[in-house]
Amino acid sequence: MCEENPSRPKRLRRSSALRVPQVRWAGLATGLFVLGALTSLAGGPSWLSWLLYLVCYAAGGWEPALAGLKALRHKTLDVDLLMIAAAIGAAAIGQVFDGALLIVIFATSGALEAVATQRTEDSVRGLLDVAPETATRVTSSGAEEIVDAAILDVGDLLMIRPGERIGGDGIVVDGASEVDQAHITGEPLPADKARGDEVFAGTVNGTGSLRVRVSRPAAETVIARMVAMVAEASASKARTQLFIEKVEQRYSVGMVVATVALLVVPLLLGADLRSALLRAMTFMIVASPCALVLSTMPPLLAVIANAGRHGVLVKSAVVLEKLATVTHVAFDKTGTLTHGTPRLKQIRSFDGARSEAELLSLAASAEHPSEHPLGRAIVAAAQLAGLPVRQATEFVATPGRGVRARVGADVVDVGAAPAAVDDSGDTAVEVRVNGIAAGVLTLADHARVEAADAVARLRALTGTEPVLLTGDNQRAAASLACGIGIVDVRSGLLPADKVTAVRGLQGDGGRVLLVGDGINDAPAMAAAHVAVAMGRSGSDLALETADAVITRDDLATLPTVLALARRARRVVAANLVIAASFIVVLVAWDLFGHLPLPLGVAGHEGSTILVGLNGLRLLRDRAWTAS
Repeated sequence: MCEENPSRPKRLRRSSALRVPQVRWAGLATGLFVLGALTSLAGGPSWLSWLLYLVCYAAGGWEPALAGLKALRHKTLDVDLLMIAAAIGAAAIGQVFDGALLIVIFATSGALEAVATQRTEDSVRGLLDVAPETATRVTSSGAEEIVDAAILDVGDLLMIRPGERIGGDGIVVDGASEVDQAHITGEPLPADKARGDEVFAGTVNGTGSLRVRVSRPAAETVIARMVAMVAEASASKARTQLFIEKVEQRYSVGMVVATVALLVVPLLLGADLRSALLRAMTFMIVASPCALVLSTMPPLLAVIANAGRHGVLVKSAVVLEKLATVTHVAFDKTGTLTHGTPRLKQIRSFDGARSEAELLSLAASAEHPSEHPLGRAIVAAAQLAGLPVRQATEFVATPGRGVRARVGADVVDVGAAPAAVDDSGDTAVEVRVNGIAAGVLTLADHARVEAADAVARLRALTGTEPVLLTGDNQRAAASLACGIGIVDVRSGLLPADKVTAVRGLQGDGGRVLLVGDGINDAPAMAAAHVAVAMGRSGSDLALETADAVITRDDLATLPTVLALARRARRVVAANLVIAASFIVVLVAWDLFGHLPLPLGVAGHEGSTILVGLNGLRLLRDRAWTAS
């Protein structure tokens, strides 16, 4: 059995949706509703369909009813309680189907909200798995002890061995190595670390040994602050729902007052109980917001399903509404606009005595025993070109410097090229044969082929310039941005810097869509108006924090989803006008005339079906290709 690689963070434990109680109850209510409808359509006994509908009431309505009653104790009228009352009122006058439909709609909505909340909590907790639980601390006497990483304090000296995850933020005081800090900075390649360089908790040491002096207490490390930022930004999103809750509260109070008035006033004026109750219940039916609810959900869910078929997972209807209002788009670099792995870009021979093929073959032979990402890229390039990769002897790898090996009769050194040799912003390695510089291999993380077109379409959709936010160096970031048409480049950013950049773009009322793939992107993704993650290359936390996921890693789908979301918003607006018009007309008819119950139900259900079909038009493939 293979052992778990200690250099990799634990994968987040995703909670199954079926473990959420609201999902189970909503599923049961929906199933009972379908059985009741089938029983009625098949001409089955009415008592059986009624029984199924009433059990549906109990399954889907008990929780919102209980929550609504608790809210009443705090002098707050919950809209869910109002819908339960409308459903009971419908059953009281024989329209149990209408009531069961209301129950199913609101139970499903509550289940989706519960799942989203659970996943957000899981993602915040899972972020802590990136940091190791223990660290090796060097005592004043020089002895080593294993301690809990949570108790590390400023000044503690840590011993970091090859392959270990660094236990705390600090400064290297001894040793040299390369450190994979992609989770923090987003850099695609390990960074060379030597005396005086800063390292971060949760990053992975390479082949050398380091001694690190802790510079921040455990509670203030970059990774710990990332947890706090994700939680804070997620909570701030929830506050945007306050306006909607106020509207629901006023509507609930108004509908209850009107229903009671329609029952009590006629009774006081001498009307009989049955006619007063019939008018009040008719009012509750025609005033119930079924059509208004379906005005939004069918078009939004149709777009979500359509996007899912084309490789984009949009996690909720609320996310789709946010996508429709995006004004700025910001991209991470590595793994988002690029593939996230280095590939050979260019070979330059210095003296001309050796061909490019021979130079690559020598470098690949020397690098073959190496585990460094650059070495693997060189070997892969040679194998792809069909060049011989010979057996190397006397192999030595020096952290931060490169490798040396004997290939046949030649001693080959492969290491970082001086800036004077290559200043393109790409990663350059110099190949020396028998101590003489023979040439340079240039490697780069290549841009996705669809990136330039996606950037151009997003610029046209939003009317603003896309922004590149990356932890990579300025030259590499500028080189990539120039090739795909991005002019606003912000490089060398830590996670907190990305959050600041996003909040700066949103400070003047902008709504930022952030596209990322790594753990280091999660805080900024949580702070953004809406976040999208790359599915295949994305980390667990990025996938959980994101509001949408591009499952096929095709950036071309992003502008299409934004365009379709905007179209869905227009359809929702049209549906709301249709639904509100029906409600106003039917309510006015019931208040100032005599609205027959069958006509009221027909008008109510007719408006519901009309807006539902209008929204489902967005489910067709033509809607995707036209966006």
